[in-house]
Formats: sequence, C-alpha cells, structure tokens
Amino acid sequence: MAELADKQVKRLRSLIDEAETNLAAAKELLISLIGDDEQVVTPSEDPAGKVIEGVFDGQTVHGPDGKQYPVPANYASKSKLVEGDIMKLTIQDDGTFIYKQIGPVPRKSVIGMLKQQDGQYFVDVNGKLYKVLLASVTYFRAKQGDQISVIVPEDDTSAEWAAIEAAI
Repeated sequence: MAELADKQVKRLRSLIDEAETNLAAAKELLISLIGDDEQVVTPSEDPAGKVIEGVFDGQTVHGPDGKQYPVPANYASKSKLVEGDIMKLTIQDDGTFIYKQIGPVPRKSVIGMLKQQDGQYFVDVNGKLYKVLLASVTYFRAKQGDQISVIVPEDDTSAEWAAIEAAI
C-alpha cells in the first residue's frame, strides 16, 4: 500500500511540475502577445546578482524587460534547449552570465535531413525547415545530406529552431 502511495505522490509532483512549466510558458506567450502590463515576470536582485527569467527563442533569451540576452551556442547545444523553454539568467556582480533551464516546453523528436543555405544550417522535416545551431552541427560532425534527429516543441506550428539530438 505504501508503495502505491509513493508512486501516486511522485506522479502528482510530476503533474504539478508540468503544470507550473506550462503556466510559465503561457505567461511568457501572453506577455509577448499583449505586453507586460502587470509585470508577470520581473527581474529581481539576488545576493548572487540580477536574476532574469525569460523565454529561449533558439539563440537568445527574451527577458521581461524587452532585452535579448545571448545564450552561448555550446550551452544551448549541449543542453538541447528548445524554442519556448523558460530560462533563468543570473548576471553576477562581476558580469558573469549563468543560465539555467527552469521550464522546458513539452517536446517531441523528429527526423529530417541536414541542409545548408547561405551559411545557416537547417533540418528539413517533411518540407518544414528548422534552423539548427552551427555548434550542434560541428559537435555531431554532421554534413549536408545527413539524417538528423532533432527535438522540437510538441506544438511546433510556429517553431523556427530545433535542437540536434543525434546524427543518424
């Protein structure tokens, strides 16, 4: 009986975490559509420095202050960040940027073919082109024409970016 209760508690915690992630993503989407009238997500001061929560767009984090903060391509590639993920950025007193993914969006994996055009790499998934980071292409030693497994938001109707999961 106690084992069943433990499983139910774990499941409930998982559902709550997912709900909190979805709520944070919904708030950010609302802010991006109508503006931040109520300061739903605000920068704050922290003993470790200034803390900003924002949405990852494939290359940068869009903060509630309207600014874009660059995410190192190696970090985005290694962490397999997906467009729409909620990120926390701590800007320390010495100017160091520390990123942490705090709200991953629901994801799915798809397979496509790597293409290159005007110096930008794309993965073609059934005719839809997703941009991918050069750092990921380099890391996986992928070449144009290779089959690539990428991660995209589960609801990818407007997604422009994908994270490379593996070169097949």
